Amino acid sequence: MNTAVKLQSWEGQVIDGRFPLLQWVGGSPHGDVFLTELPGQESRKAAIKLVSTGAGNATALSRWEAIAELSHPHLIRLFEMGRCQINAAPLFYIVMEFAEEDLSQVLPSRPLTPAETEDMLGTVVEVLSFVHAKGFVHGHIQPSNIMAVGDQLKISSDCLQLSGKASDRMTEPSAYDAPETVTGPMSPAADIWSLGMILVAALSQHPPAWDRSGQKDPVVPDSIPGPFREIARECLRPDPNQRCTLGQVGSRLRLAPAPETAGLRRARPRTRVLIAAQILLIALLAGLWLVTHQGSVRPRQETADKEKPVSSSAPQPSPPAANVPTGVIQGAVSERVLPNVPRNARDTIQGKVKVTVRVVVDANGDVSTATLENPGPSKYFAGLAITAARHWKFKPARADSKPVSSKWTLRFRFGRAATEVVPVETSP
Repeated sequence: MNTAVKLQSWEGQVIDGRFPLLQWVGGSPHGDVFLTELPGQESRKAAIKLVSTGAGNATALSRWEAIAELSHPHLIRLFEMGRCQINAAPLFYIVMEFAEEDLSQVLPSRPLTPAETEDMLGTVVEVLSFVHAKGFVHGHIQPSNIMAVGDQLKISSDCLQLSGKASDRMTEPSAYDAPETVTGPMSPAADIWSLGMILVAALSQHPPAWDRSGQKDPVVPDSIPGPFREIARECLRPDPNQRCTLGQVGSRLRLAPAPETAGLRRARPRTRVLIAAQILLIALLAGLWLVTHQGSVRPRQETADKEKPVSSSAPQPSPPAANVPTGVIQGAVSERVLPNVPRNARDTIQGKVKVTVRVVVDANGDVSTATLENPGPSKYFAGLAITAARHWKFKPARADSKPVSSKWTLRFRFGRAATEVVPVETSP
């Protein structure tokens, strides 16, 4: 249907008596997407997709219902789905999270940096690993389906298909579509091909040149930095049996430079030397100060060599700070709040996800500010940590018998089995 006609006749209509079509935001042969709102006391923006009930989409509703059972922090959430009519035309509809931006809107103006590419690629690998383990393939990994929801990177979910089924493509295949999907069923290897194309496009603003009529590998430019160049070449094999696996991509990624997170870069070797020298100088000056001020400092209290993890079921005393001046009584943790991590999010963790939050505690024992000192590799888990940190309660430190503010560092360690937190008072 002509887009101009839809803008005039469809906007303003209400789907299923609950979802107003506020603004048309995009369309494809697979359907048209409008901005809508979720009903409730506090209306939230959402996206609603409308597709025809024709033969090509006959199983869309049952497929969406199966996809809605999946839950992953980097997969677009599906809220509602059903049947409707607009101007006597029968349609399926699906309501999902609204994304403010997608990668296809970024690449025309600039390529991603290697750090941004690693962050994006790691998220896509994580999501595809989850999806494949559930018996699905994505089938449509391309820039428009890599989205930003708030400060989180998310992957579209409404187009997921059961592995082994024929593709539901309604247009000519693009560079992002694996060669075998034209005539054969969808498989996890097809997503690997799309991943290689996305990787090159992210760093060069367009996918690599490739002649679909031949059997030669796509040409990955030498300008693509390693290890991304090698990953792309191993993904873009015309024979699906020769492509690398998601696990191999993850292994290669560990060789890449650390992503720039929260404005911080991994220290270069010279920088690390300078930092070490500065730390040594500070330590020497601190030692000199202690020697000349022993009369005003209490003897250092013996502490354990290792910090003990804190759990909600077994609260432990907070580690004491060393060298506390006379007249100052340290604060203590009175109430710990652990992040609520969904089971499906824990299942994505490999090893430990470490996040460090610095909090300022006021004289009442409440957290006045919380900032990320080390956000770790995942914005999702960093968000959980800082949200929990804001709800901690403390017994305030005291100076000359009066409560005073203090500073603490909360070291979160997320694992598949549990979340641990080590609190350390860094002042007064």
